[in-house]
Amino acid sequence: MIDKEAISRKDLFKFIRILRDYTWERNKKRNIIIMRLSAQWISGFTDGEGCFHIGISKHSQMTTGYQVLPEFIIVQHKRDIKLLYNLKAYFGCGVVRKNKGSGNIYSYRVRNRAHLMNIIIPFFEKHSLKTMKKVDFQKFRKVLLMMERNEHLTLTGLDAIRKIRRQKSLISQDRVQPQ
Repeated sequence: MIDKEAISRKDLFKFIRILRDYTWERNKKRNIIIMRLSAQWISGFTDGEGCFHIGISKHSQMTTGYQVLPEFIIVQHKRDIKLLYNLKAYFGCGVVRKNKGSGNIYSYRVRNRAHLMNIIIPFFEKHSLKTMKKVDFQKFRKVLLMMERNEHLTLTGLDAIRKIRRQKSLISQDRVQPQ
């Protein structure tokens, strides 16, 4: 176990640089050029191209019969796939995948709730969105905080999440997914 007091600030930054170099090497082998993305650029790009999605799907094994699925998404044409991989490297989480049935469309997606709560939410709290997407982000954050308190596991909480979704175009209708 690491003693928190034993790690100096200098050592922490050295460790971060090593991780960054590792990411560069790994991506270099995959023939992906690393871009130097700034936080302000990412925030602005998300204003135009990002989505804070709250899905609700039928799921018979859940206590309410539904599963709440939060997701941060940025979609791009295949010609800009390097940008999606660079977003993944910047945040250190998520996946880049081809969208099913959509030809040359790819997306960067973060679904892991811990990554959403500990990486994505703090990033956009610090680097504020400027458009109406900020309202979507605030509702997305509110739903994630409700999920942290397990409110999505009750019918009352699920109804509250549905109301939040209806307030703005967070997501389309509930959909049935195979179990």
